[in-house]
Amino acid sequence: MNTGTLPAPAAPAPLNVFERYLTLWVFLCIVAGIVLGQLLPGPVQAIGRMEFAQVNLPVGVLIWVMIIPMLLKVDFGALGQVKQHWRGIGVTLFINWAVKPFSMALLGWLFIRHVFAPYLPADQLDSYVAGLILLAAAPCTAMVFVWSRLTNGDPVFTLSQVALNDSIMVFAFAPIVALLLGLSAITVPWDTLLTSVGLYIVIPVILAQLWRRALLQRGQAAFERTLAAIGPWSIAALLATLVLLFGFQGQAILQQPLVIAMLAVPILIQVFFNSGLAYWLNRRAGEAHNVACPSALIGASNFFELAVAAAISLFGFQSGAALATVVGVLIEVPVMLLVVRWVNASKPWYESGAAVRARAGR
Repeated sequence: MNTGTLPAPAAPAPLNVFERYLTLWVFLCIVAGIVLGQLLPGPVQAIGRMEFAQVNLPVGVLIWVMIIPMLLKVDFGALGQVKQHWRGIGVTLFINWAVKPFSMALLGWLFIRHVFAPYLPADQLDSYVAGLILLAAAPCTAMVFVWSRLTNGDPVFTLSQVALNDSIMVFAFAPIVALLLGLSAITVPWDTLLTSVGLYIVIPVILAQLWRRALLQRGQAAFERTLAAIGPWSIAALLATLVLLFGFQGQAILQQPLVIAMLAVPILIQVFFNSGLAYWLNRRAGEAHNVACPSALIGASNFFELAVAAAISLFGFQSGAALATVVGVLIEVPVMLLVVRWVNASKPWYESGAAVRARAGR
């Protein structure tokens, strides 16, 4: 029973057609971008030169259209519910901020700089590692609501952990990225990093919350209608950004067709490692299965819209960093659906744990 002060939010609908087939759309964008980059190099390059203060203006607009609808779903009022499931919240924070970015830095160092180094462009190795770090340092914001719904996750817990993670991200994203890039011997100017945080986290959060408040003053129905109406904007902006990105990346992809597969390896390992660790820790802590599922899922997925935005701002369209973050987009849906299936199928094993039984009074 929900004993908090906030009502449980309405359960999000299952994956829509864009979300379910996101991998297919991303693949088609890769093809379209490469073709456009080869057939119309002039216009593509002209778009790339439309910059102000190291920010590409067309992409900046597209990224805001991508991110703001995601942040509109976040209710920071849910922070008051954190104490209800402090064990699950503790696991979530541990995985997202103490394990995930650092484990990805380690996996990037192992696979990109050693195992796959002979098969990758030598001048892009640092950039690939940077992209992987950016991907891991941005915990999932919007899609985790869908993953939670597909596992019958506790909606109040899901909402509160997303609100807490996003609050922490405003302050922790830049220092963690700077620390891990520094440890990886990758230099990024602090002013550029802080500009990216301001443009793609702080300002969108403020705008989204102001918009959310205005919509809710008109009633929950108006809020839900707006979410449904602007949902396709976010996906369309993401796909348009990917077309532009691969317009720049096309030549590199044609020369190194296996680079996407090699970049996918550390991402896949991290997803399965972090989700499995979070799931097991929640079981050891005695949390209910409907709390362990969203806790594990937010530890496995990423706020890839933010990662793509930061990579483009910090390293540019043609960088390995931008490509690495896009690989995260490419594999997000099928891999997360696999994790969803795993946690659902393992519910009997999970609830057989002594700590879980003890807390349930069985």
